[in-house]
Amino acid sequence: MKISTMLSYSSNFKQTAQSVRDMESAGLDLIWVAELYSFDSPSMMGYLAATTSTVEIGSAIMPIYTRTPTLIGMTAAGIDALSDGRFHLGLGSSGPQVIEGFHGVPFDAPIGRTREIIDICRQVWKREAPVVHDGRYYQLPLPTEKGTGLGKALKMINHPVRNEIPVWVASLGEKNVELTAEIANGWIPILYIPEKAKDVWGDSLNAGMAKRDAGLGDMMITAGGLLAIGEGEDIIKLRNLQRSMIALYVGGMGAVGRNFYNDVACRYGYEKEAKVIQELYLSGKKREAEAAVPDEFCELTSLCGPASYVAERVAAFKESGVTHLQVHPLPQLGQTDASLIEQVKSFSAS
Repeated sequence: MKISTMLSYSSNFKQTAQSVRDMESAGLDLIWVAELYSFDSPSMMGYLAATTSTVEIGSAIMPIYTRTPTLIGMTAAGIDALSDGRFHLGLGSSGPQVIEGFHGVPFDAPIGRTREIIDICRQVWKREAPVVHDGRYYQLPLPTEKGTGLGKALKMINHPVRNEIPVWVASLGEKNVELTAEIANGWIPILYIPEKAKDVWGDSLNAGMAKRDAGLGDMMITAGGLLAIGEGEDIIKLRNLQRSMIALYVGGMGAVGRNFYNDVACRYGYEKEAKVIQELYLSGKKREAEAAVPDEFCELTSLCGPASYVAERVAAFKESGVTHLQVHPLPQLGQTDASLIEQVKSFSAS
């Protein structure tokens, strides 16, 4: 099992990049770069490509609505070239609040669009012929009746470093997870509880795998949580930092009846708690919403405790099929992000 982590989109990027280099030296395998409504992720990933040498670099996630499919493919090929073949393309729909509120683009047909975008990207990278796509959501070239009639099928000018770049999809809903298992190289879930993952997503994963092209190989999975190694009340306090993230996603990332993360919490068996968290969060009572998050939910979606306990949690994620343990280091006295990466990497190897 490899080790990955997520780069914060709100901190000082250049300082964070230095930490990435330290974690790279400690054995970090993959760094994910987020894009919400912050600085664009390709700029930061290009910077990382120039300042690192071995760590793989992934977008988690690049929203599918904010760029044309061919631009997504071109961007992926560009970062892959800058990093000498170290790029992973993580795609996701984001949500209507961001897509319609910040970008002013309709949030529609995320599953159908994802399928078509991945097909177009793979055509761009293979460069076997000019890109042609006649889909429900995207047509390349644009038909005469939709434009000037002057559109021409083209190949990307540059030759990509790789004609196959790993594509990951961030998905939670049953049909979206099924699509991921069918056509993607990797899956990016969130609020992942390894002990309950099969019950929640097993049927969708199996349905997708039944249609999967054998040439794609086994599907990769990245999941994990906060990482803190130690004992006592300080570690419990660090684990409780997970409350704010869970409350944000389950309570605030979407409207009532249209919150994918709330749906996942319900499918885990936290229906009553999820309803309370959402009601409190949407009414502005964020602290109360955080307090309503079950202790078990915090514990099972994190890796915080004595070394022996963290090793057990690592084993649980590995047993559930996670190939890239995604950790968010929280160093204590005498520890660093790099030292925690090194320690958890030793757990994953056993």
